[in-house]
Amino acid sequence: MPDPYDLIVIGSGPGGYVAAIRAAQLGLKTAVVEREHLGGICLNWGCIPTKALLRSADVYRLAQHAEEFGVSAPSPSFDMAKIVARSREVSGKLNAGVGFLMKKNKIDVIFGEARISRPGEIVVEATKKPAVTPQAPIPKGALGPGAYQARNIILATGARPRVLPGMEPEGRLIWTYFEALKPDRTPKSLLVVGAGAIGVEFASFYRAFGVEVTLVEALPRILPVEDAEIAALARKSFEKQGIAVLTATKVSAVEKRADSIVATLTGADGAARQIEAERLLSAAGVVANVEGLGLEALGVNIERGVIATDGLGRTNVAGVFAIGDVAGGPMLAHKAEHEGVICVEAIAGKKPHPLDKSLIPGCTYAHPQIASVGFTEEKAKEAGFELKIGRFPLRANGKAIALGEPEGLIKTIFDAKTGRLLGAHLIGAEATELIQGFVIAMNLETTEEELMHSVFPHPTLSEAMHESVLDAFGRAMHI
Repeated sequence: MPDPYDLIVIGSGPGGYVAAIRAAQLGLKTAVVEREHLGGICLNWGCIPTKALLRSADVYRLAQHAEEFGVSAPSPSFDMAKIVARSREVSGKLNAGVGFLMKKNKIDVIFGEARISRPGEIVVEATKKPAVTPQAPIPKGALGPGAYQARNIILATGARPRVLPGMEPEGRLIWTYFEALKPDRTPKSLLVVGAGAIGVEFASFYRAFGVEVTLVEALPRILPVEDAEIAALARKSFEKQGIAVLTATKVSAVEKRADSIVATLTGADGAARQIEAERLLSAAGVVANVEGLGLEALGVNIERGVIATDGLGRTNVAGVFAIGDVAGGPMLAHKAEHEGVICVEAIAGKKPHPLDKSLIPGCTYAHPQIASVGFTEEKAKEAGFELKIGRFPLRANGKAIALGEPEGLIKTIFDAKTGRLLGAHLIGAEATELIQGFVIAMNLETTEEELMHSVFPHPTLSEAMHESVLDAFGRAMHI
């Protein structure tokens, strides 16, 4: 048996590979186990390829409005096969990049499926062929099946699409996001079940290419984790684009036909209706990959389907840690990466600060983009804060008008007593890039006075952030 590692990370998604790199930086002998793709779901079948697809949608959307910018682009068309191929090429480059980082940092890659056989030991078996995604080539120099010892083990196994009863995906008529990323053709109609970030992004993508999209959400509104005012603006924009949005509606039955499905939809009043669509995308969230890891035999606590950890990634079993989606929400790649760094630094004897989940930004890359951090207005009121709220519409921002993207809103929420920034909520052009300014401000405990006295460049979209802060205190200049 090889000499023990200081650390073995099971899973090479954003959390796993970043944890491994940080461990190597700190001088720990490190290995990472991967059963399918270096970079995990996010890089290969999630965050990155969806953004590549959505970029194609943006380009096509702009081409359709080229005349408004004085540019001649008559009759723009698209090739879905080429759009998909580009997204796969983007993911392939980043997959290779993770392999390079492993080699650069002298991290061993063990290819296969791992389980913890006993404290301090894992057994790796040959990967079973994935049911949905093709297996990536095994990296050159990767180690294979066998038993490996480690003083510490981090579980970073991620999550998979949630399967709803009666909507079990079979890859042709009923999709998960895997199939939605690589359609064999553009369907004429699509029923999207679930209006969280995943569902909304795919609804936006397919609608951009002329697909008749119906978006169904069981809860009273779409984007349920977002501020209600922002979610309402998003719904208005999606409906303006031609997306049919049905909230407080459940899919009670699905009938498969030769090349379509017929779904029975039941509203809050109990009334039922039927809708036919060529394809159904189930986007009702994800579930953590906790099975087959040997956790039950070890006695690792699993609560509500995820591994229970403290703020530093420690489980109740010494030497076993968990980060990322498998350790619970918010199930976001950047949360996993930060958890990985904190966890490794704690293992190495450093004294990192536990992750403050209230300061993790969330982003939805639809058209329009949506981004947020901190308290929503509703949650801030529930917490007992007296609020000052600022709002600034992008239609009053020069850069947004010049871009041809005047729809949107910047909303800021402050504690009226202390001036503390409690939350920020954005919808509109480049919202997913702008949000980080508010994240930094909240991490630094910046007050409203400091934000108001900061100089924002002109002409930029970020000026709308400044104006929103000013508006919260009755000082907005341009509305």
